[in-house]
Amino acid sequence: MRSQQARSTIPDAAPVTGRGSRIASVDALRGFALLGILVVNIAFLASGYRMAGQAEPAFNAPLDWAVRWAVTLFLENKFYLLFSFLFGYSFTLQLGSAARQGRRFTPMFVRRLGGLFVLGMAHAVLLFPGDILTTYAAVGIALLVLRRITPRAAVLLAAGLTALLALAFVLLAVMTSAGLDMSHTVADTAAEAARSDAALVGGFAQIVEEHVRKLSLILVLRVFFQGPAVLAACLIGLAVGKLGLLHDTTAHRNALRKLQWIGFTVGLSGALFYTASAWTGTAHKFWGEAVDLVTAPLLAAAYAATFLRLLPRLPRLGHILAAPGRMALSNYLAQSLICSLIFTGYGFALMDRVSPPLEVLIACAVFAAQVGYSRWWLRRHRYGPVEWWLRHLTYWRRPASAVIQPDG
Repeated sequence: MRSQQARSTIPDAAPVTGRGSRIASVDALRGFALLGILVVNIAFLASGYRMAGQAEPAFNAPLDWAVRWAVTLFLENKFYLLFSFLFGYSFTLQLGSAARQGRRFTPMFVRRLGGLFVLGMAHAVLLFPGDILTTYAAVGIALLVLRRITPRAAVLLAAGLTALLALAFVLLAVMTSAGLDMSHTVADTAAEAARSDAALVGGFAQIVEEHVRKLSLILVLRVFFQGPAVLAACLIGLAVGKLGLLHDTTAHRNALRKLQWIGFTVGLSGALFYTASAWTGTAHKFWGEAVDLVTAPLLAAAYAATFLRLLPRLPRLGHILAAPGRMALSNYLAQSLICSLIFTGYGFALMDRVSPPLEVLIACAVFAAQVGYSRWWLRRHRYGPVEWWLRHLTYWRRPASAVIQPDG
């Protein structure tokens, strides 16, 4: 079981918790991001229309639209950036751990990235083509190359990547306004979305075939757009990690307060523009994406700053979220598995039959179950099941003391 010292860390915002020198606030923030990712992803897992950028035609009630707007405004494109930031931050922790232990970091990290890529491909083909683990595997190589970069240079590079991506979407918007057809992405018509959903409520072979087809269609978007956005967020995490800013958040209250002011004013303004354009024509969507690329990181930063400032006052919430955050990889994959059992032919085949409000309720229920399961699992094990496998691969040996023995 976790020690009393571990329980005291969140209220005092201290860095080290429990066994293995984990940072409690980072685990809790990761759990918070995991919840946001699930609430966003469940809509794409429940309907091919959302993957096509369209509203599900069966749900047009005011409450349905209110939920769509709320999720798009407050959550979409924010929480995967927050998770990417934590990936970059964790990279610096792994570098430090390898240095303290006198281990060669590169071979270990490459094996880890290989494991992430294999998991990501299996996840994308079997469960959800919107997988991000393969992107992390690719971005991890870039982090490895850039691991000696200074914090200032990392921030400047992240800003440059973000600006270039925004300019790319501006170009797409201008080209679309000029009459060029730039709409063909995954499924740009209602008929195509309906065909996709019909395949996903079929048998195993049909589901896998449809996932592979979608992967081939979104590959360009993943490589040229999502990849650089993820790398930019990881670089910010790397800079923060190098500066050790999350080891004692109470020492940076003024900086966190400034992030809140800037993030909530500029970030929410950009999110509102993005949301208003998300359900309109393609040119408007591209303008919205351009604005969102610049402002979504600010809103994500405001969320993180607010969470970290509130954490000492809400220790119980921190402990609740830290458990799923400690085994985030296992829970991320489990979320897709559970949703696939609910919505596809793997299980109940409820594709396009669940309203947006009910999707959010299901997401909250799934996450609540994961909180309980994670707390139960971590009383008996040091790592989540997938984390244990990935650690085994990283160190090329069975992790020591995987099972925690009862005290006494």
